[in-house]
Amino acid sequence: MSSFSALKTYDPAPSALAGLPVTSAGRHGKFLDVGIGPEIHLIVHLARAGWLHYRDSFKSPAPLKPGSGPIALRVRLDDGSGFDLTEAGTQKSLAAYLVRDPAEVPGVSRLGPDALQVTLDEFASRLKGRNGQIKGVLTDQEVLAGIGNAYSDEILHVAKLSPFALSGKLTDEQIATLYEAMRAVETDAVERSVGQKAAELKGEKRAGMRVHARTGLPCPVCGDTVREVSFADKSLQYCATCQTGGKPLADRRLSKLVR
Repeated sequence: MSSFSALKTYDPAPSALAGLPVTSAGRHGKFLDVGIGPEIHLIVHLARAGWLHYRDSFKSPAPLKPGSGPIALRVRLDDGSGFDLTEAGTQKSLAAYLVRDPAEVPGVSRLGPDALQVTLDEFASRLKGRNGQIKGVLTDQEVLAGIGNAYSDEILHVAKLSPFALSGKLTDEQIATLYEAMRAVETDAVERSVGQKAAELKGEKRAGMRVHARTGLPCPVCGDTVREVSFADKSLQYCATCQTGGKPLADRRLSKLVR
């Protein structure tokens, strides 16, 4: 293991992994968890531009030079296979942690329940407990784990809700509809990814989108033009006909045009 430019911990040290087997793989919300040996976990958050690239073999066995190229972390196994973690762009947010307990990672310890495991009652309670714009509440990992920018757009489109609707003012019927939309969208996303090669995952994800990253294209439900609201570091997409009664949202974060 080398080139830990993204490493956020130092105990245990990377050298402690030498010779240990990979024993498990899982996730906590948007954090990946690779179990190594009897008690060590490699926890990774890919952020917005990170990728995990698995390789059957590496062309060059030479260690990476820290800070050179897009590779943030490399893991090599005894059989010559392994994976690289890479991050594009200038904003470096990819993070890796070596811990004995996943709860030692601050982001993991603060996670809410998984979006596909939460019950309707708990979902309703968590939404009503946060009086914020529903787009932001859905992507708050302390409220629900696992929903990001892209799929929150899709969930809100299926539920026919404005991204700026206030979570604390949703009716019981709207919450139930949103819950079913969340389960449908997330379940479909998981099923579409099964069996896909890494190089094909992004294309498959985009092919299944209704509104996210489809600004200017027709809504697949009503035919209206998909619109966008841009923020400093991200954007959201929505259909005015399906979600906001035909009214376009003001393109600023604190818009109160639609509730």
